[in-house]
Amino acid sequence: MTSVQIDAYLRRLGLARPPRPTSEVLRELHLRHLRTVPFENLSVHLGEEITLEEKRLLDKVTEARRGGFCYELNGAFGTLLTSLGYEVELLAGRVYGDEGRLGIPYDHLALRVRTADGDTWLADVGFGAHSHCPLAYAERGEQDDPGGRFRVVEAGPDPAGVRGGAAPGTGDLEVVRDGKPQYRLETRPRALGDFAAGAWWHSTSPRSHFTRSLVCSRLTEDGGRITLSGRRLRTTTVDGTQEPRELETDEEVLTVYRERFGIELSCVPTVRDFDLKG
Repeated sequence: MTSVQIDAYLRRLGLARPPRPTSEVLRELHLRHLRTVPFENLSVHLGEEITLEEKRLLDKVTEARRGGFCYELNGAFGTLLTSLGYEVELLAGRVYGDEGRLGIPYDHLALRVRTADGDTWLADVGFGAHSHCPLAYAERGEQDDPGGRFRVVEAGPDPAGVRGGAAPGTGDLEVVRDGKPQYRLETRPRALGDFAAGAWWHSTSPRSHFTRSLVCSRLTEDGGRITLSGRRLRTTTVDGTQEPRELETDEEVLTVYRERFGIELSCVPTVRDFDLKG
């Protein structure tokens, strides 16, 4: 990243350039990202190409003032963190579905981040409703977070009977929220381009939940969440109370995108028809 790109990204987050890449600064960057840059799949339904190249990801976040899904959000955030002096590695995950089945390889992208004060964190600003702050990567006990009670634990065998790496400490990890596994994480570092097949599948396959629905969601300042799914606006308070509202007109929808998510659109996105063949 250039100095101009770094400053533009930090302006989007409403933060000044930090003096050192510490754990405290990482927590603030992580939280501001969740509050400012929405988790959204609008590109899938607007017919916009999703390309996992650093410049394209940065331009989308800083110039277009958009969000994205995990590959885009954590890809861009990882680039920013690296430019600020953090040691960042991209990790591949497989997300657990509603029936407890694991998704495709390269289903998810998360970040392992090492700070100047010697800590290692699992950072993830691209999973929708998740931890508000980075999770301690080496901690195997419970970690209380405003987003829930989390654990990062050694994973058992996957459906193929594989635990991951053969050497001690190199096996897969499970990220658990409130007792329910969220995703299974490889510990081997990957390159951004490795996730291209996963991004393509999620943006084109009729079996992907991203092609079957619209979502735009971000954390609110008070720790709640606001989500727009098509025309349904849902506000979730800190205690979990939900207030749904159906938006009647296109102008209402565009106004919510603009005023609540900072996204300027010329037309209301609608779910595209991805034909299921075979």
